[in-house]
Amino acid sequence: MKNIFKITLVVLTTLLLANCNRNSDNKSSLTGLAFNDPNNGNFIKGKYDASQKPPPGMVAIEGGSYTMGQVQDDVMFDWNTTPRKMHVRSFFMDEAEVTNSEYFLYVQYMKNVFNPAEEKYRHIYNSTLPDTLVWRKSLGNTDILSENYFRHPAYGDYPVVGVSWIQANEYCKWRTNAVNLKTLIDKGHIKNIFEMDTVSNFFDTDVFLVDDSKLFDGDTTIYKRGVGRTMRKRGEPRPPKDAFQGRKITKADGILTQRFRLPTESEWEFAAKANIENREYNNIRGRKKYAWNSKYTRSKNKRTRGDQLANFKQGKGEYSGLSGWSSDGADIPNKIKSYPPNGFGLYDMSGNVAEWVADVYRPIIDNEANDFNYFRGNLFTKKLIDSEGNVVFAENSANANVDYDTLPNGKIVPKQLPGTIVYVPITKNDVTLRRNFAKSDNANIGDGDLLSSRFYEDDEESFKSRPSMYNSPRKPTRVLDSVTGREILVNDAKKRTTLISDKTRVYKGGAWSDREYWLDPAQRRYLPEYMATNYIGFRCVSDKVGPMSTGKRRARNPSR
Repeated sequence: MKNIFKITLVVLTTLLLANCNRNSDNKSSLTGLAFNDPNNGNFIKGKYDASQKPPPGMVAIEGGSYTMGQVQDDVMFDWNTTPRKMHVRSFFMDEAEVTNSEYFLYVQYMKNVFNPAEEKYRHIYNSTLPDTLVWRKSLGNTDILSENYFRHPAYGDYPVVGVSWIQANEYCKWRTNAVNLKTLIDKGHIKNIFEMDTVSNFFDTDVFLVDDSKLFDGDTTIYKRGVGRTMRKRGEPRPPKDAFQGRKITKADGILTQRFRLPTESEWEFAAKANIENREYNNIRGRKKYAWNSKYTRSKNKRTRGDQLANFKQGKGEYSGLSGWSSDGADIPNKIKSYPPNGFGLYDMSGNVAEWVADVYRPIIDNEANDFNYFRGNLFTKKLIDSEGNVVFAENSANANVDYDTLPNGKIVPKQLPGTIVYVPITKNDVTLRRNFAKSDNANIGDGDLLSSRFYEDDEESFKSRPSMYNSPRKPTRVLDSVTGREILVNDAKKRTTLISDKTRVYKGGAWSDREYWLDPAQRRYLPEYMATNYIGFRCVSDKVGPMSTGKRRARNPSR
């Protein structure tokens, strides 16, 4: 009887405490006003999952300080990899590169939403396709790869290549929308639109938050229920069972995922180095030459002794070594997760394919640059508001034409997907008396812009005629051929000295076609954002909100 009494007392105490906590969560501790109560203002207080599980396919990267640009073999002694101390915030990162099958899912989805059979959508579908001709060689028999690498199931789990920086960014945007749509369907907020043939499955997270009537061809019956409950006033009839219940979902509810994007250069390098495995107390033991904690490219493990730990070019004509021995198992990009992960659980951060990162390239990162989550390439924008105070959407009506842009290599890409919110750069009025930023486009900030130039004059027109720091080729112009009357592209004929511009992006990590030198995570290279190769892929990251770490702290000196 004593035991039964004790158990009953514990259960009642637990229930009482839980009820008290629940009541305290539902009221403001400073004002006493109720949260999430339709009868008392319906003030929002969303729920936050402290564990914050990583999104599908990602691992958690706990942020911290590290030395960016610290290479092991600095044979050139140039300023391109000058070491500098940086702090990186916690984030989530794909454990492996985006594969052909995952990217093909994106291509199929976009084909369903923007049917290329319709003339106005034709270039939208084409803009998502990888450039499969990157495999061709003038003196090489590689057409088999051009024809099969992207679509054949044998290469489904291989990293996608032939994608430009621009295409990688568009995939990240789509992934944000796809994950949020799946979340809303799984939680019962939206009907499973993939089972329905009568509505377009176009979904955009920003549009959903601003005006969800703009989605699904205006069919608002798609929305099953919102958040909380709907209170009826006395005398009102009971709503039908299929009526929308609760209030509409907002960002404050914490239901929607953080956006997916390309990692910054600093984030990518921090994740690749994974200095957590050679930390001692509050210091780092030595430097890491590769993503793994060793100065050799071969495994020292008893079971895998001698095996290569990455996919890279070992010498002239040696893409995989001898048959059956000294081989890394691949002469082109290999299947993801074919080699051991690094200390964070990330695969192929050295070798396989190099990867796009978000940053605009500059040869030097100034020591006076921001040391907290460093990133060059910010473009601050705002929603376009019309004269009536309404948010402006890109036209998606039957008679509306899609606005396209022609890239320097002739590729045609949409400036904006139909149905999405129109964003415009912030203006000078938006930054009046601000101390943290002063303009919209910050790609060139502190490096060749008006304020940092030694040719500075008050007259901006005079500045434009002065020499620029990075004089890259101008965009080709479209002219009419005097003979045929057809419109043709004419390239900039003026002699140029560099490819570096505000449209040049960084890519990191060695690739299957690179020598060992480029496997060092601190090495950095660049290409124009519209170009694609057979050795550059990408992976996504997503920001972690809340505390840096939710787990228990590890021993300060794990080696003892």
